[in-house]
Amino acid sequence: MSQNANTRVVTRLAALVVTMGALAWAAVPFYSWFCRTTGYGGTTNVAEAGSDVVLDRTILVRFDANVAKGMDWQFRPMQREMTLKIGETGLAFYEAYNPTDRVIAGAAAYNVAPDTAGYYFDKIECFCFTEQVLQPGERVEMPVSFYVDPEIATNPDTARIQAITLSYTFFETDLPEQKQAAAATPAPAPVN
Repeated sequence: MSQNANTRVVTRLAALVVTMGALAWAAVPFYSWFCRTTGYGGTTNVAEAGSDVVLDRTILVRFDANVAKGMDWQFRPMQREMTLKIGETGLAFYEAYNPTDRVIAGAAAYNVAPDTAGYYFDKIECFCFTEQVLQPGERVEMPVSFYVDPEIATNPDTARIQAITLSYTFFETDLPEQKQAAAATPAPAPVN
């Protein structure tokens, strides 16, 4: 092979590696945007305020709570279900308890079932929007304010849905001080 052919091959391989790296980097934000936009995987929407339209039709909203493996909190919905008119703002509470003798921080992941209802489930306020930190022995009630968008009744794929389950799973996260300390700690010097 000539030097010119080798240079072309190396250039093409480098371009391929850079392109694949860029696509991998863009995949997470793109997937997140896609899920928020379409409700794929039960991803809910965030609303600034409640709906202006309330239908006469009701929908049952069930509440579910879980903790990830290794998360020492106790976490539960304070009500198992509620019936609301579609478009009506609902307010539900979850309870978290830290039975340990250490401070624990957690973040809640959430989804809605059936998945197709996620696009129409709008949260106005939610404890899941921020990290939660519980002191040893602390018990807190955490609100979620939401409504089901009336457009759910006009989509042929969702018009027959009569019940939606809102599910949360809490995962342990680093405490804010641990995050700051990790950011302030310089990387170890290479050893020769």
